[in-house]
Amino acid sequence: MTINGNTEIIAHIGYPTHSFKSPMIYNPYFEQAGVNAVVVPMGCQAPDYPTFLKSVFALTNIRGALITMPHKVTTVGLLDEVTATVKVAGACNAVKRMADGRLVGDMFDGAGFVRGVQRKGLNLQGARVLVVGSGGVGCAIAASLAGAGIAAICLFDVNTASAEALGQRLKQNYPGIDVNTGSNDPAGFDLVVNATPMGMNEGDPLPMDVSRLSPQTFVGEVVMRSDITAFLAAAQARGCRVQVGSDMLFEQIPAYLEYFGFPTTTADNLRAVAKL
Repeated sequence: MTINGNTEIIAHIGYPTHSFKSPMIYNPYFEQAGVNAVVVPMGCQAPDYPTFLKSVFALTNIRGALITMPHKVTTVGLLDEVTATVKVAGACNAVKRMADGRLVGDMFDGAGFVRGVQRKGLNLQGARVLVVGSGGVGCAIAASLAGAGIAAICLFDVNTASAEALGQRLKQNYPGIDVNTGSNDPAGFDLVVNATPMGMNEGDPLPMDVSRLSPQTFVGEVVMRSDITAFLAAAQARGCRVQVGSDMLFEQIPAYLEYFGFPTTTADNLRAVAKL
């Protein structure tokens, strides 16, 4: 792709940058679609980040910023406006500047998960959901599920306080949803999500008792170490439909593209053109 004086920048801000995959997905897509834009990794450590974020949006040719670790939580307090999804998740991973100069933010980690399960045919309207893991990704998924119209959600984390805090944020922003905490029993749910790191390493325990899974339950995973983790293999053996962890990554990019005002595409096309 050719970078010229009309090229728009999407800053990908985090630290360290060596694990960044977004440039290898977005940039091949921009080239294919004829979009004169480029995602640029920008390594910024935590002490410098508040000043840097403001500075990078002083550029006249910036379209937006992708925010990753360790800055997603800090970003929330640096913006002029955030969505309900950000408020529930307690973190932000997309920032853009409005015409009046205000910086606004949204969160798309959970949107990728939700778009994926919906595209696979799961109706979330009125659904009952279990999310195991209330860290950053679990909070984001819970926030996006709430926005998709679920009826009830149960949250579980070994750190009880984090699950309860997430539950309180959900109740404040989505008072119509039945919110419970403290159990990882998957029986009776339409959707069950592993939002823990369990499965990253060989021999990790499963995040819940899979013998309690109904074959009608849809099971989702966030771990990307392999497509079919031990947890997903056990769920498939029970007859469950599943979503692999990497789907969350590819499914959220169309949401980002729409947010930044670029032509959108499908997760399948992004997988086909990516240079990972």
